Amino acid sequence: MPSAEVLRPAVRSVKAPDVRKDEIVAAARALFAERGIAKTSISDVAERAGITRGLVYHYFVDKDTLVDVVLEEYIAEFVESIRRWDAEREVGNIDKALTDCIEVFRRHLQGRDSLGTDLPRIENAGLYNRFVDRAVRAIVDCLSTSTVEAYARRHRIEIVHVYETFYVLVHGLIGLARSRPDIDDAVLVAIVRQTLRLAPGDRSG
Repeated sequence: MPSAEVLRPAVRSVKAPDVRKDEIVAAARALFAERGIAKTSISDVAERAGITRGLVYHYFVDKDTLVDVVLEEYIAEFVESIRRWDAEREVGNIDKALTDCIEVFRRHLQGRDSLGTDLPRIENAGLYNRFVDRAVRAIVDCLSTSTVEAYARRHRIEIVHVYETFYVLVHGLIGLARSRPDIDDAVLVAIVRQTLRLAPGDRSG
């Protein structure tokens, strides 16, 4: 008589908490880009990550918490791109600096960025406004301690209420880049120059 087949329980993949958490965030991020935040459930995230729904809740108490982590990741990447732009910009070449900065905005706000991921589709207006506000504050904080300080050491800043002016400018650029993807870069550069009172052709910054 042939021996009965021995049934072995499936081996569960055990991963370090940080690794597992990153996988959940990556799954959520991809789904938010594909389907939108509102149409993505915790069960969808669990299925994409290849884990149970309960395990997702082990790391994130609810969907709102997971959404916040994903959005903060986008903001951190955006700010890091601004830091790289500031570190690599050619001092004195304002035209190139502005053009390169606009390219950074477009890359993060339109289509696919260098990481191959899209900005989440945020259907809820309140959530979108909070996300944009957090993103703008983070970007302006970064600019204030890098580009603005560097410029101020060399020149007199011709605008008052510097932080607030940059807040309005960055908020406007984000809105234009998202709603008017066809707008010419030259127009955006001109808006920046006018707002910050940078004379055309000025290479002193």
